[in-house]
Amino acid sequence: MRAEIGERVACPRFLVAALVLTGCGRYSDFRLPAVERAPVEGVWEWEPRKEPVLERGGAGEWDAVDALNPSIARRDSLYFNFYSGFDGRTWHTGLAASADGIAWSKQGKVLSPEGWEGNYIAANGSAMWADGEFHYWYQAGRPPRIALARSADGRRWRRETHPVLDAGPRGSWDERGVADPYVVRYGGVFYLYYLGQDRARRQRLGVARSEDGIVWTKLLANPVLEPGEAAAFDEDGLGEPAVWFHRGSYWMLYTGRDRNERRRMGLARSHDGVKWEKVARPVISGTEDWNGNVVCDATVEPAPEGVRVWFGGGNVARPDERLNGQIGYGLLRWRSR
Repeated sequence: MRAEIGERVACPRFLVAALVLTGCGRYSDFRLPAVERAPVEGVWEWEPRKEPVLERGGAGEWDAVDALNPSIARRDSLYFNFYSGFDGRTWHTGLAASADGIAWSKQGKVLSPEGWEGNYIAANGSAMWADGEFHYWYQAGRPPRIALARSADGRRWRRETHPVLDAGPRGSWDERGVADPYVVRYGGVFYLYYLGQDRARRQRLGVARSEDGIVWTKLLANPVLEPGEAAAFDEDGLGEPAVWFHRGSYWMLYTGRDRNERRRMGLARSHDGVKWEKVARPVISGTEDWNGNVVCDATVEPAPEGVRVWFGGGNVARPDERLNGQIGYGLLRWRSR
């Protein structure tokens, strides 16, 4: 889904150097762990499954309008899919379980907005099994901020009482909201990739780091990825990053939007997780009736056969919801040059 972002003033505007020292947020320069070997050159080839692997619910159900934003966490031999469902008024997070990541059994709604989160969204998140429990960073509130909930079983959650990642200060690239979290962990440190929107409604991608998943430090040099040029598939904004490491490089799948709100997924590559270069191919488009106008919301799992990718798809080009959204699956296979 596209982030719904309204006006917000985070705090008075300061010079960049002063931001590091103010209460408006934590900022620093950092990189992801250094790559120890030279990158291997090759190409990714996309092999999608034709049919969705998780359909939206029936009339009157909590995910009847859209089922999108899969977020996969694996515990032992079982896959847990914390996905977003829209009932026509509110986005919730639900749970589905699977032994193979293809055949899913819905377990019902597990998170709905409450308190500071308002009544519109507690979804669009990133799940991880870490330190003996599920961590789930998700989008909440209007304007959106990033929240955290934790659970031992994926059903009963305890939430942090305040957002763990807030919008930036006045004049910053993310002053109007932060959304679309995707969290990875390398060397015991959490890294959160996210969407930020500025007052010109430009949506770009940035990164933050944390030792505990609660207190985050934003990269001083954000954003790390910009929209494409005129007529590019991502000319109207970026969102929903998914990051992994493979063959000496960091890789990112991200959603790009064009002026007609058609959405496709692009690929970028980095040696340090901060400086990213877009890769020309593949640009992943929907090829079936159910996802012909939208593919988005990737979550990934590196595997021996390639990178497993779950994603949202829809046949209506809209900026936010009512896409007839369902969840698909595909495989990125690596072919060395």
